Amino acid sequence: MKSAKLALASLVTALALTGPGSGAMAALAVGAKAPDFTTRGALAGKTFTLTLSHQLKRGPVVLYFFPKAFTPGCSAEAREFAEHIEDFKKAGATVIGMSADPVDDLVAFSTKECAGKFAVASAGSTIVSGYDVALKMRPGMTDRTSYVIAPSGRIAFVHSEMSYAGHVKSTLAAVQAMQQK
Repeated sequence: MKSAKLALASLVTALALTGPGSGAMAALAVGAKAPDFTTRGALAGKTFTLTLSHQLKRGPVVLYFFPKAFTPGCSAEAREFAEHIEDFKKAGATVIGMSADPVDDLVAFSTKECAGKFAVASAGSTIVSGYDVALKMRPGMTDRTSYVIAPSGRIAFVHSEMSYAGHVKSTLAAVQAMQQK
């Protein structure tokens, strides 16, 4: 059983380093320290202050950046994360969506597309720069990059690909593999 867990963890790491959506666009590599931040966010239509280091005290964090609220791909991705939120919770992980959208836009998005099941927060220029997720072809927007951050604050997995397909599945597999270690 232990060798199966080790094999799964190795597979997740290998995918993070070499597979499709492996983070080739993202500057933060597996093992890098995730920049801490405090920003405003929304959960189920209510605003609050979100600090990454506080979230990490609960367990791993899936920090997923998306380009713009209420666009087709971003809405579909949010709905898919919402559909699988119980699986993330069972694995001990917190999901947080991040975009450069203003908090006022994210309040409605947190209710409609996220179904009130997880927080979304505003990524200002410092956060966007720190995570190297600026969408080069569209200033003021982020690319689509999902980070799994271990409670230690280190990046455990990266999936960076503009198509939303695969982000939920790969990040869920990564947090489940962390749980099995």
